[in-house]
Amino acid sequence: MAGAVIDGKAFAEGLRARIAVAAAQFEVHAGRKAGLAVVLVGEDPASQVYVRSKGKQTVECGMASFEHRLSEDTSEHDLLALIEKLNADPAVDGILVQLPLPGHIDEQNVIATISPDKDVDGFHVVNSGRLSVGLPGFVPCTPLGCLMLLKDKLGSLSGLDAVVIGRSNIVGKPMAQLLLAESCTVTVAHSRTKDLPEVVRRADIVVAAVGRAEMVKGEWIKPGATVIDVGINRLPPLEASPKGRLVGDVDYASAIQVAGAITPVPGGVGPMTIAVLLRNTLVAAHRNAGVDFDESSL
Repeated sequence: MAGAVIDGKAFAEGLRARIAVAAAQFEVHAGRKAGLAVVLVGEDPASQVYVRSKGKQTVECGMASFEHRLSEDTSEHDLLALIEKLNADPAVDGILVQLPLPGHIDEQNVIATISPDKDVDGFHVVNSGRLSVGLPGFVPCTPLGCLMLLKDKLGSLSGLDAVVIGRSNIVGKPMAQLLLAESCTVTVAHSRTKDLPEVVRRADIVVAAVGRAEMVKGEWIKPGATVIDVGINRLPPLEASPKGRLVGDVDYASAIQVAGAITPVPGGVGPMTIAVLLRNTLVAAHRNAGVDFDESSL
């Protein structure tokens, strides 16, 4: 029997609805809207789509959206100056600089310049360190969204065997830290892992974030395991799909026959990322304004 489909789109809609209610309450208590500033450098088409979507959803949730679109040849000095200005702006609670940046700009310098208290992407070394030692901070949006989907599906994760495929700072490493904090036994697998199929096969939870189309096969999956597919890859165009088909890092057709539950691509993890970004922004707003808030409600 095929496994259950984890509907990330529906979960994200519910999360945004809760955010909208909390954002309206924040505005009453603080006398202003929670604010998210998004900075886009250059004309990357995919980045433009993301930024437009983030701005639209920010406003729909009752928060203020501040967009800064800079030319491709903007200097690193000017970009850092803008970030410092946003750090000092009391109307801005969260700052997101859309990646990737043009080659002449050092991404690490940019991330390091964002105030950790406004780093709603969770990439700053201070927030990474806080996550690793179990202190409150901001967690990268995609892994936090994955954790929300897992807990919604499984309840307690304590004692479960989890394998995270991929070791990036954006998904793999923070995902492993989050699962450790939930008392999972965690293995971080990657391109150098020996006998990867066998490592994956023992896992109750598989999080695939490696960036290789349909790499994880159904035969790798332990029967009944929960599979979270973070990957988004566009296959070459075919006559049936002239734009190219979007697929994840998991071979969905074979994996759904074995897994207990699985996220689809698209419609799984993807919608969670922006929803969690809005959640992080609202949390930042409450902290910055000194307004009491039960963060677990989101």
